[in-house]
Amino acid sequence: MDSSDSRSGAPASGVRTVDVPADRDGQRLDNFLLGQLKGAPRSLIYKLVRSGQVRINGKRAKPDSRLEGGDRVRIPPVSLNEPGPKAEAPAALLDRLAAAIVFEDERLLVLNKPSGLASHGGSGVSFGAIESLRQLRPQQNLELVHRLDRDTSGLLVVAKKRSALTELQALMREDDDRGVPGIRKRYLALLAGRLAGSNFTVDAALDIGLRQGGQRHVRVAPGGKPSVSHFHLIERRGGHSYVDVRIETGRTHQIRVHAAHLGHPVAGDDKYGDKDINKRLKEQAGLKRLFLHAASLEFSLDGGKTPYLLNAPLAPELAAVLDRLG
Repeated sequence: MDSSDSRSGAPASGVRTVDVPADRDGQRLDNFLLGQLKGAPRSLIYKLVRSGQVRINGKRAKPDSRLEGGDRVRIPPVSLNEPGPKAEAPAALLDRLAAAIVFEDERLLVLNKPSGLASHGGSGVSFGAIESLRQLRPQQNLELVHRLDRDTSGLLVVAKKRSALTELQALMREDDDRGVPGIRKRYLALLAGRLAGSNFTVDAALDIGLRQGGQRHVRVAPGGKPSVSHFHLIERRGGHSYVDVRIETGRTHQIRVHAAHLGHPVAGDDKYGDKDINKRLKEQAGLKRLFLHAASLEFSLDGGKTPYLLNAPLAPELAAVLDRLG
């Protein structure tokens, strides 16, 4: 049994079966494979899993399947092209990220991620927030705890210790499996149009599909995964609704799809939003991005003994849009 990593530029000799170490318990399959297939783009990882070439204990799996210590993962032979010079984040971005760190202790580093920066590289993105942070802190072992959409700004949590990563991932599974928030997540968003009331809860299952070109598109579907979002009106600005959103589950594009399901999509959303309203907001208020910001996270580590309350101020360009809307 060979549990060694594949090396970039060298085709694997054949199918490998890898035993999942105990300290990888709870890790997503796609992230585990990225560590096993060094240099493989995430798009290739997804293709291998969805085609059934990767299996857990002999069974087909999904990219977001959670591994358990002792699981046996079948990994097919993969030939990777010899990599060229590794893309590096520009110095200006590294300086910007260093200034965007809003919290740090011996276990966690928390970033107020700017809009337009992917959480990680892959799918045509040479580097994302985690690669840039690793470049900024080459002596540290940094692992993403979760992800934010590329166009969403706000809190992005990075683990500096494996124990913190494992515990936070377990808390996230509580969100997904039981609907009981192990991590309390609060977002700020501008919704297109005037909400008729002050409080709305959207309890609508979500399903992820793929559009031509491989882009993910999420829709409300009875057979999807349970998803719950709570919208609270803060104030109305310029005929639109500035809201606080608390989510019980962390599905892909959850707030964006639930907002559109309400009939009030997130302003600046070019995938699920209203093109005409987005155009007017760009011309009248200077909105050039998705108006969605991960504002706070609350959770406890050490079995509930160590509480964390993390906050990231609204991005300046979004605050300026609110000011222009009056």
